Amino acid sequence: MLVKTFGSAVYGVDAATITVEVSVENGQHFFMVGLPDNAVKESWHRMETAIKHNGFEMPRRKIVINLSPADIRKEGTAYDLPMAVGILAASGQIDSTLLDKYVIMGELSLDGTILPIKGALPIAIQARKEKFKGFILPKQNAREAAIVNQVEVIGVETLQEVVDFLQGFSNIQPTVVDTRAEFSENLHHSECDFSDVKGQENIKRALEIAAAGGHNVILIGPPGAGKTMLAKRMPTILPPLTLQEALETTKIHSVAGKLGKNSSLIYQRPFRSPHHTVSDVALVGGGSNPQPGEISLAHNGVLFLDELPEFKRTVLEVMRQPMEERKVTISRSKLSVTYPASFVLVASMNPCPCGYFNHPTKECVCAPGVVQKYLNKVSGPLLDRIDLHVEVTPVSFNELSGERKTENSNAIRERVIKAREVQAKRFEGKHNLYCNAQMEAQLVREICSINDVGKNLLNRAMQKLNLSARAYDRIIKVSRTIADLAASDEIKTEHLAEAIQFRSLDREDWGA
Repeated sequence: MLVKTFGSAVYGVDAATITVEVSVENGQHFFMVGLPDNAVKESWHRMETAIKHNGFEMPRRKIVINLSPADIRKEGTAYDLPMAVGILAASGQIDSTLLDKYVIMGELSLDGTILPIKGALPIAIQARKEKFKGFILPKQNAREAAIVNQVEVIGVETLQEVVDFLQGFSNIQPTVVDTRAEFSENLHHSECDFSDVKGQENIKRALEIAAAGGHNVILIGPPGAGKTMLAKRMPTILPPLTLQEALETTKIHSVAGKLGKNSSLIYQRPFRSPHHTVSDVALVGGGSNPQPGEISLAHNGVLFLDELPEFKRTVLEVMRQPMEERKVTISRSKLSVTYPASFVLVASMNPCPCGYFNHPTKECVCAPGVVQKYLNKVSGPLLDRIDLHVEVTPVSFNELSGERKTENSNAIRERVIKAREVQAKRFEGKHNLYCNAQMEAQLVREICSINDVGKNLLNRAMQKLNLSARAYDRIIKVSRTIADLAASDEIKTEHLAEAIQFRSLDREDWGA
């Protein structure tokens, strides 16, 4: 008897429906075709034991399973459940009437317990697109898939539950998530706040500008000055996620298996902080079975690289193209997948190996030339993609021990949102352009006009501070963002003056 069940394969952040054809007929042996990987091939032993453990019989006849389309490689253990159900139906042990109405996915343990899978959200989206009635999957993934409406999400814990549901012996209520209500309720919840930071008002201002314009920023300062503490609070002042952004972000984390049990939508902008020993594949994604990397997991959020010069140079260099294109394409001989990677980069570094160059009280013990050599570990093209260079100084005792309340994240975020609204109106109708940091050189010339006084100021600054040529466009972009924060239609002299001070590493005498 021939029976068809339906599963799904995830490629990139999208899914494709897989037809699982099971034939049980006279003969011997078990055959599986359709480009299964080793994890799929090993499912025979899991299915056999689980089927017997739940009181059914494993047919001692010829069993052929075809995973169609046969030219796409099938990976992972999530095909256990649709194949096991197909075997039971093809051998006449259960009714096959409802099998064409549901997508079925899940990994089987030896006792028939169904274990979680990766990519439940994109699979549910594809199931709705192809007008399946429902999606049967592990209960731990049910809330994640239930984000998608117009498709019944049936969360199950054992093989026996699946059989009883398909036979009509039990009525499992579909999992329902009120996505919009939960999204609104959790949107403004945050575990940390800028009000926790004592002093460092100039650094807070720099991060506010970075958030308002989508600019990348690097913090340079001695150990214990608060660089990491400030960076962790960056997501709290970025505009709240829209529902569409939340779905995009959740899809990536779903594919990577990073969502917790019984999780649904990601409500807060992600903050990713990989260790400096990270490999290039772990950072940008890839592998023999391509998976999203840290830059994609930080999509719509913040990627924090602590102690930037300690990262391998080759690892940092692979970020250059994704930072420009805001996506990363991973190509293999038989497939190519694209992951989104639109993030704000926040990097931090000590100014020198000992950490105390330019420290107000402690003396730097590094030899001459070592400071510049340390900075040269980070390539010029990468620094070119960082708009704000901010020098962080230690916080004084009076500021640390003071009781003065500082501005909280919500107050800063309100100003950031208003500035982003101005930019959204400015770039309306321009494809993939949402904030000032994304402007190309030609657009900078068109939009960011400077009066004669401003040009003179910029000219004097470049000569006196020995700023490099690459600082020119960056200063203008940042000054445009500062003007947006000030609700100014034109870039004024004070906006340029503030932007100039954020190009420390472009000064040719820096580190001398």
